[in-house]
Amino acid sequence: ATDSHSCIYEVTLTCVFPIDLAKTRLQNQQNGSRLYTSMSDCLIKTIRSEGYFGMYRGAAVNLTLVTPEKAIKLAANDFFRHHLSKDGKLTLFKEMLAGCGAGTCQVIVTTPMEMLKIQLQDAGRIAAQRKLMPETVAAGSVETKSPTAMQLTRQLLREKGIAGLYKGLGATLLRDVPFSIIYFPLFANLNNFGKRGIEGPAPFYVSFISGCLAGSTAAVAVNPVDVIKTRLQSLNRGSTEDTYSGVTDCISKIMRNEGPAAFLKGAYCRALVIAPLFGIAQVVYFLGVGEFLLSFLPKKDN
Repeated sequence: ATDSHSCIYEVTLTCVFPIDLAKTRLQNQQNGSRLYTSMSDCLIKTIRSEGYFGMYRGAAVNLTLVTPEKAIKLAANDFFRHHLSKDGKLTLFKEMLAGCGAGTCQVIVTTPMEMLKIQLQDAGRIAAQRKLMPETVAAGSVETKSPTAMQLTRQLLREKGIAGLYKGLGATLLRDVPFSIIYFPLFANLNNFGKRGIEGPAPFYVSFISGCLAGSTAAVAVNPVDVIKTRLQSLNRGSTEDTYSGVTDCISKIMRNEGPAAFLKGAYCRALVIAPLFGIAQVVYFLGVGEFLLSFLPKKDN
């Protein structure tokens, strides 16, 4: 059953991946080199210049790593909730603490996954800028063929070692830890509210709706940090675009050159991607994966 659940999840990810690509490109474009005006404009221009499959650049990396990433996140949250609970009950603070632990654990997979995915997703934007906005490209620079995920991995490991794949780790932690602190307590409380006093687990549709609502809320709340993370992890830029030395440098340059509204770039795209993914992830998890993993935990003595 777990294989079919994973398949459902990956089909959903495939459906929403073009929206994620639009999010990355919208977040990465800066004032003076704005190629896209909205999500739909980005997707239309991507299909015109790169074809239908241009919308799926970086999808293979995501499809390979997103299932273990979500499994780590959900299992870690259950593990921490299990050890923090007293008589099966958790205070809001302990729920947030469990979420914090889950967010910290998942970055082991999330950081390299996002690092590779962002390079592949943004390559088309750089190529389109070269054709449509030649003034944003450095003089004398030569157009290079977009690398594959394996070529990128080898290049980063060769040039910078394992640290190359973990560029933006700090920003990823700053995004994923607060996300989990908001998401997990919100999901648990919405899920309990939807049960309306029924014993046992909530109906699957309640878990799905709770996952969607909690996921989209948390996604929009941490979007400013997602913008920072996307900018820091992007290796290639137009000649007129800012480069950043770290999180604080990125924040100050965005505030100075683009204003606070730039931190909300791609927020609705992210909400549209996260909502169904977390809705389905929770249903899949509640349909057996969680119980299977927790069966390996030692029983707590009362």
